[in-house]
Amino acid sequence: MKFHNVDKKLNKYRRMSLKYSAVLGALLSGAVMPLSYAQELKPSATPANIQVPAGNKLFQVGHAVGTQDYICLPVAGSVKFILFTPQATLLKDNKQTMTHYYSPNPVESGLVRASWQSSKTGSIIWGKVADGNASSDDAYVAHGAIPWLLVTVVGAQHGANGSSDKLDKTTYIQRVKTTGGVAPVSGCVSSTDVGNKAFVPYTADYLFYKKAN
Repeated sequence: MKFHNVDKKLNKYRRMSLKYSAVLGALLSGAVMPLSYAQELKPSATPANIQVPAGNKLFQVGHAVGTQDYICLPVAGSVKFILFTPQATLLKDNKQTMTHYYSPNPVESGLVRASWQSSKTGSIIWGKVADGNASSDDAYVAHGAIPWLLVTVVGAQHGANGSSDKLDKTTYIQRVKTTGGVAPVSGCVSSTDVGNKAFVPYTADYLFYKKAN
């Protein structure tokens, strides 16, 4: 009888040990509460000229990895590398959420604008940078990095079959924490270089805002 009670207690402790091991494993793997969900989204500190107007709130952040693509063109009697498109993938928790590139905005009769397209629904938004809404303030922007921006959304379109998500509710986008992406200093110095292209790696965080109410 005594040994039977000991066996019962040992079995109980084994079950408890297995239970707590499973919980600990889930916590370590992020299955119970992933860090990205536990953390509250907070706007980045930015220069005053690219701050988002009051009445808008941050709802999504994507980390972009890609290139800034330039072509050498004649400009004012000389030649210069001109950006013709970014090509970037935006990630959240190491999963692709959208792509970023230039495309015609149907709301503006096909005017080419920077665009962001949802990888889930295909919904897409277009944006422009108004005068004064770019910053290379070295208190914020890393040396050799493209400027931080405030982008105003000027067009939106639902995805295939009218599918919608939060992306097409976006009012403003901030581009912050940039690295790289600046046009090279060589490869576009004379008329013989016209047509040369340069694909310059860059990274950035894009912060998406929508109306607060």
